Amino acid sequence: MENFILYNPTKLYFGKNQIQKLKEELKGYNHILLVYGGGSIKKTGLYDQVTDILKEAKVLAYELSGVEPNPKITLVRKGIDLVKKNKVDLILAVGGGSTIDCAKAISIGSVSDYDIMEIFKYNKPAKKVIKLGVILTLSATGSEMNPRIVISDNSENLKLGIGNFDLNVTYPDFSICDPTFTLTVPLNQTINGVIDIISHVLEQYFNQNKNSILGDEIAESILRTMFDLGPKIIKDLENYELRETMMICGTLAWNGLLRGLTNNGDWSCHGMEHALSAVYDIPHAEGLAIITPIWMDFVSKIDSSKFVSLAKNVFKINTENKTDDEIAIKAIEYYRNFLSNLHAPTSMKYYNITEFDLDALVEKTLLGKKTLGHYVVLSEEEVKDLLNKCFIGE
Repeated sequence: MENFILYNPTKLYFGKNQIQKLKEELKGYNHILLVYGGGSIKKTGLYDQVTDILKEAKVLAYELSGVEPNPKITLVRKGIDLVKKNKVDLILAVGGGSTIDCAKAISIGSVSDYDIMEIFKYNKPAKKVIKLGVILTLSATGSEMNPRIVISDNSENLKLGIGNFDLNVTYPDFSICDPTFTLTVPLNQTINGVIDIISHVLEQYFNQNKNSILGDEIAESILRTMFDLGPKIIKDLENYELRETMMICGTLAWNGLLRGLTNNGDWSCHGMEHALSAVYDIPHAEGLAIITPIWMDFVSKIDSSKFVSLAKNVFKINTENKTDDEIAIKAIEYYRNFLSNLHAPTSMKYYNITEFDLDALVEKTLLGKKTLGHYVVLSEEEVKDLLNKCFIGE
C-alpha cells in the first residue's frame, strides 16, 4: 500500500429515529439555514419533523429550497447571501447528494476571501466554513460523510468538483442517516442511487496499487452486496432492510476508507460524465451507466487483471478454460446486463441528442490537463474517442 492519511470527522447517526439526535446537535446554535430540494420532504412529513425540532430548540430558521440534481451555482450564491445577511451559524441540509453539495458550497463561500467560482475553478483552499449538518434522504453519493462538493455553472456549462480528503474542513459535522427517510424514494432515483454507489466503488477498485488486498476485499464486498441488492430493491422499494443496506453501502463507498486503502483509484468515468452532465444536464448516474461500460471495453484490452478479479470474486463467473481476455469480456457483459435489467440508458441517444461538440466535451473533461485517469492513463484523443462512443451507441 501507498502512504495515506485517513481522516473523517463526521459524526454519523445511523438507524431508525436518529432524527431525535438533532436536538442535542442544535445546542449552541442560534441561526439555521435549512437547505432542501423540490418539496418531497414536505409530502413525506419530514419537513414538519425537522421544523418542529428547530422550534423546540428555539433557533431562528431561514430556508433555501429548490436544489436541483446537478446543483447550480446560482442557488449557492443565493444561499451565501442568506447566510451573510442573517448571521447563520449552522447550515442544515435535508436531502441527497445534490442538496448536501449545495450546502457545502454555501458553507465555504460564506466565509471565504474568494468568489465561490474561484474556489471551484482554481481549487482555492477553504480554511474555514460555516458548520454543516445533514439529514440524508437519498442513498447514492456518500456526501453525508465526505468532503467532496460538485457544483454546476450553466452559464459556462461547467461541472466542477473540489474537496480534499486529507484534513479538509468540508466534511459535515454530523449526519443523520435513517433509512426510513428513503422508503419513498421513487424507482428512477433508486436505480440511479444503485448505479452511483457501484460506480464510486468501481472507480477505486480499478487502481494500480501493488498491494491493495484489503482494499480490494472491502470493495468487492460492497460490490457483491450492491449487485445482489439492485434487482431486489427495484421490485420492493419500501423494504426497510434493503434500504438500510443500500444506505450504509453508499456511505462506505465514498467516505475515504477505500480511497486510502486503494490509493485513490482511477476516476476517468467520473471526469467524462461530469462533462456530459455539465453540457446536457443529465442525471449523474445515468451518464455513468453510459460511459463506464465503454471505458471498460477500452481499458480491458490494455490491462485485464482487475476485470478477472471482478469476474471471479464479485460476479462468480465460471472462468474455467477461459483466457484473461475472455474473462474480461464476460465481466463487462455481466455489468452491461445488470444495467440493462435496471433499465439504465446505454447511449446519449436515450435523450434524443444527435448533435454534439466533441472538442468542447473533451475540454470540459480534461480541464487543462493532458491526460485522464490512473488505472489506464487516457490521452486526449482516447478521451475524445470514448466520448464519441457515448453518442453513437444504441
